[in-house]
Amino acid sequence: MPELPEVQTIVTTLAPRVSGRRIGRVAHVRPDMVTPADFDFTAAVTGRAIERVARRGKRIVFYLDDANRFFIHLGMTGRLTVEPADEPVQPHTHLIVDLNDASGRAVGRRDQLRFRDPRRFGEIRWLGCEDCDERMGPEPLVMRTSQLARKLARTTRAIKNALMDQNVVAGLGNIYVDESLYDAGIHPLAPANALGDEQVARLSKSIKKILRRAIRHRGSTLRDYVDADGTSGGFQRLHRVYDRAGDPCRNCGTAIERIVLGGRSTHFCAKCQTV
Repeated sequence: MPELPEVQTIVTTLAPRVSGRRIGRVAHVRPDMVTPADFDFTAAVTGRAIERVARRGKRIVFYLDDANRFFIHLGMTGRLTVEPADEPVQPHTHLIVDLNDASGRAVGRRDQLRFRDPRRFGEIRWLGCEDCDERMGPEPLVMRTSQLARKLARTTRAIKNALMDQNVVAGLGNIYVDESLYDAGIHPLAPANALGDEQVARLSKSIKKILRRAIRHRGSTLRDYVDADGTSGGFQRLHRVYDRAGDPCRNCGTAIERIVLGGRSTHFCAKCQTV
C-alpha cells in the first residue's frame, strides 16, 4: 500500500499537471468505488476547475473551484497517473477524467487523470465542503514530540501496532514504521505506553528522518507504486529491515527477523532494537 512518502511524491508530481485544469468528460468503470454510495460524482465534478491538490495522511485531496473537495485513497494497488488520452486504457482503470485548459477547452495534447486499482481496495470519497477526517492523528513531518507522547501514553498496544493506527499518526504504514523503529532502536513489541521520554523523542526524530529520506528518493516501489508520471521510486534499495528477513543487519550483522503483528509482516533486528 502506498504510504506517506509515495503519496506525497504522487501529489508533488500530480499538482503541476492538474492544478488550474478544468474537468471535462468523466468516465466511471466502477462507480461503486465512490463514497457516499449512489452519489453522482460525475455531475458534481464535471466542468469544475481543480484549484490545488494536497495530501492528508495517505489521501490525495482535490480542491475544486466551488469550495468542494474529494479525495482518492489508493488502497493496496492503486495508481493515479496523468496520461495522454490516446494511450491505451489499462485493465482495472476505474476512473478517467479529461483535463481541459482553464477555459474548459480541449486544446493541444489531451491529458487524462486515470485511477487504476486491480484489487479495488481504493476509494474515491466526496467530501463536499468538509475537511478530511480530522480524527486522524497529526502529520508526522510536523508532529511535535509532545503530541506523539500523548498519543502513545493512551495505549498499551505494541508500538508497531500503535504507529500503524491512523488515529495515532497519519500516513505511516508497514514499511516506514519498521524502518523508523529500527532507526530509533526500539523493538516493535515494546508497549507504546511504556516508552520513556528519551525513546519517544528519538522515535519522533527517526520518523521524520526516514520519511524525508524516502520522499527524496521518491518512495519505495515493491510491486505497483509509481508516481503521477509513471516513474518508480528508489527508496527500497535503502531499506535497513523491511523485506530483509534473514539478511544481515547492516549495523551489527545479526540476521533480520520477521514476525506477524496485527496481520502485518514486521521486520527488526533483535540486537539493535530493544523492548
